[in-house]
Formats: sequence, C-alpha cells, structure tokens
Amino acid sequence: MPGPRALARALDAATPPDRDRSLDALRALAILGVVLGHWLVTALVAGGGTLDGDSPLRHMPWLAPVSWAFQTLALFFFVGGVCGARGHASARARGTAYRSWLAGRLVRLGRPVLPVLGVWAVSCAVALACGAPPAALRTLAGLVVSPLWFLLVFAALTATTPLAVRVHPLVPLAVVAAVDAVRFGLGGPSWTGWTNLAAGWLVPYALGAACARGRFARGRSGLPLFAGGLLAAAVLVRYGGYPASMVGVPGAAVSNLSPPTLAAVCFGLAQCGLALMLRAPLRRVLRRPLPWAAVALTNLSAMTVFLWHQTAMMAVTAAALAAGPVPGLHTAPDGPGWLAARLAWLPVFALALLVLRRIFGRFERPRAGHRARKSRTWRATTGSERRSLWRRQPVSVLTAPARRGLETGSTCSSQDDHQVAYATGAGVSEPSLRRVRT
Repeated sequence: MPGPRALARALDAATPPDRDRSLDALRALAILGVVLGHWLVTALVAGGGTLDGDSPLRHMPWLAPVSWAFQTLALFFFVGGVCGARGHASARARGTAYRSWLAGRLVRLGRPVLPVLGVWAVSCAVALACGAPPAALRTLAGLVVSPLWFLLVFAALTATTPLAVRVHPLVPLAVVAAVDAVRFGLGGPSWTGWTNLAAGWLVPYALGAACARGRFARGRSGLPLFAGGLLAAAVLVRYGGYPASMVGVPGAAVSNLSPPTLAAVCFGLAQCGLALMLRAPLRRVLRRPLPWAAVALTNLSAMTVFLWHQTAMMAVTAAALAAGPVPGLHTAPDGPGWLAARLAWLPVFALALLVLRRIFGRFERPRAGHRARKSRTWRATTGSERRSLWRRQPVSVLTAPARRGLETGSTCSSQDDHQVAYATGAGVSEPSLRRVRT
C-alpha cells in the first residue's frame, strides 16, 4: 500500500492547475479556529445533579486575546463571497437559472445539518424519558444549535449573491456603524442590533465578492485593510466601551458577536486583510503535495467538523461524569489550573470528533450515481484485476470516507463555486480529473 507521500502526490496530480488552493487553506484555518476556540472557551460545570454552561473568559478576562485569535467567522464569509460570486458567474455563463444554482447550494449546505438535528432530537427525548434534568439538556442542546445561526446567515447571503457582487463593502459597514450609534450612543432599543446580523456579515461577504471580480488582486492591498481594521477594533474596545472579548461571555451585558458589533466587524476586516496578504504565500506552500493533501482532506469534512465538534466535547464530558468532577471537564473555569487541564483534554476531544466524522461525514458528500456504477464495475472484475487496479491507483487506498469525498468533489466545501471530483477509472494508471461544475 502506498505511503502518505505517494497518496499526497496522487492528490496533487489530480487537482486542477488553476484551482486557487489558498481559499481551501483559509477555509481550513477558519474551521480549526472555530473548533479550538469553542473547546477552549466553553465549560460545562457539574453541580446539583445538572450541567451549567460557563466560560473561562468570565473568570479570567485576561484571556480575551484568545478570542481574537480563534474568532475566525469573517474568513468563512470572505471565502464564501469569493466562491459565491465565481459560482454564480459560472452558472450564468452556462445558462443555468439562478433558482437552480441557489437550490443546489442550499441543498448541499443543509444536508449535513439533518443528522445533527435528528440525533439530538432523539437523544434529548430519550434522556428526558430517563429522567435527565431539563435544564442540563437545554444547556447541551443550546451548544449544538447555537452554531447553526451561521448557516442561516450564510444561506441568506448566498441567496443575495447577485446583489452582493454590486455592493461596496463600505455600504453595510456604514449600516453597522449607524445601528451601533443608535443602540449605544442614542440609547435606542436593543432589538435594532439584530440588523447587524445581516449587515455585519455582508461586509466580508461583499469583500470576497469584490475580490472575485479582480479587486484586491495584489497581496499588499490587504495591508491597509488589516492595519486599519485592527486599529479601529482596538480603539473601539479601548475607548468606545465595547467588550474586549470577540465572542460572547456568559453574564455580559453586551456581546460583540450576538449580534455583531462595529468592533467585531472591524476585526473581521482585519482578518480579511490578513487573508489577502497570506494568499500568495499559501499558494506557494500548497504547491507541495503534503501540505496540500492536509488542506484538501480537512476540507473533505469541513461541515461535519463544524457541526459535530461541540457534540464531541460534550460526549467526552458526559462519559467522564461517572468518575466524578474531572478538572478541565466539570470544574469551574476559574483559574490557570483549569486552562492547563482543558489543554490536556483537547486531544481527547479531537479523537471523539474523528469518530463522529467517520460516522457522519458521509452526509456531507452527495450521493453520486457514478458510485453505483463504480461498485458494479468493481464487483465484475476478477481478483487479479482488482489487485492490479489498487496498485495502479494510489488514490484508491485512501480511507473509504476520504476516497468517496475525493470522487464526489467534496474537497471543496458546500460553499465552493466549482467542486473538484477526483475519479480513478478502471485501467487508468494515473488519476484522471473530472470537474463538476456547480
């Protein structure tokens, strides 16, 4: 069986030469940032026969810079804007109707959500029937459902792509500033802040759409965006009364994220500027097979990782309850000792997430008709022919979920504009490429 280097070279050879690998890398970095951020700032405290949600940011405010490092949602919307604009332009060039283009995207975006909701609905029903405390279930279910707001906003912005490509990012930025001025400066009602849920994330989405049209082509064009956004966010936190944490903190009067504030949006602009500066270096690094293979395989299950990472943490936490309060899992996050213990638990969370990815990753990849055809072809071959195929097709020795994902184009997440399918047809000595336009 070929080793990792041979597999990486096969994957590299099967990738279209014009593919912008930096977008895949940015999406992978955003996924890792969200996962690690949630695992570090989310605590479940056992006491009184229930589990209560807490955060180390409430007890240790000096950890606020951690939230600046791991709150990477703006990167998702930036990459989504690039891919959405390109995908819509490609669909129009092919004569594909907007309704068909949008329906395909929304189906791919929503398909992996159904197993999460189904599993948790059944689990909560069984737990309630067995006498589990409703308060604990509300806490756990809230952690699972809360990330879904991102998908709803992303779906809405995807639907507005034909308009977003015409919107200058300064327009929604001005809306965010005006809403915050009403909320915080004039004492307006707090519900006005929810306007920023659309306007705030339209800023990086529109910026990505502008990038797809050829603006900000030079990497150094991201420097003023990065410096200006970071400076504006720092000034707003220092002198404008905005929270230092870029994520919500239990008990805090104001959250920078729910709904997005001007400080969070400016920080997102800084992230987009940094992304623009990193795209060229990332392209150079990802010309090498091994780094590209790591990025591509991460993107195979990007949605699965996003949707199930909180479940992985909660599964480990629940399983360890039998041993009593365990530091870093069930104790109050009130000091450096808890933080050290939580860091030690991160590999266990990752292992649980890999198990969930193995089980549920299949729902992220569409059912392709060519799978059945390939299966029939495989069954029709003799044993010696099969061994020959395995020797000549190194991509095929990937694990089953990864192989199916490569074959069906899931190296790009559901937000990408042109998914890439890697097909290794029978009797072909080198992996052939089949591009699937979406």
